Amino acid sequence: MDLQGDRIIAADRVTVWAALNDAETLMACIPGCEELTGSPEEGFDAVVKQKVGPVRAKFKGRVTLENVNAPESYRIVGEGTGGVAGFAKGGADVALETVAEGTRLTYVVEAKVGGKIAQLGGRVIDSFARKMADAFFDNLSARLGVAPEVDGDEEGASA
Repeated sequence: MDLQGDRIIAADRVTVWAALNDAETLMACIPGCEELTGSPEEGFDAVVKQKVGPVRAKFKGRVTLENVNAPESYRIVGEGTGGVAGFAKGGADVALETVAEGTRLTYVVEAKVGGKIAQLGGRVIDSFARKMADAFFDNLSARLGVAPEVDGDEEGASA
């Protein structure tokens, strides 16, 4: 699965960067997140409960940050398992750019899924991933006290 997109967040780049590196903020913004611990330096451990199509699962995962170029960009690398529901692993390149409206956050994700989730098919998985990304950015914008704005179309392709 591949997913890319960008969002304009009506906050300065340093504020957006800080939010993207704060465990409390991330936990509040990730849909279904029940636990999130760690730090940007050591990595984050998370427990997320989600329903992907007809499959419900509690996913446990770990992400680390690589190629950190504060406050401009980094690469997120992670993997998670949801028991019999399956697994996911992959990475995302995230970049922040100052624009007149605030900060443009651009992301490119590549992920592989297996187990029951993979059997759902590319369309269901891509739709779920886009929905999760939209919800995350809406939550992040709300947390930063600004109305969410979509800039550009998100594109997805099956794995």
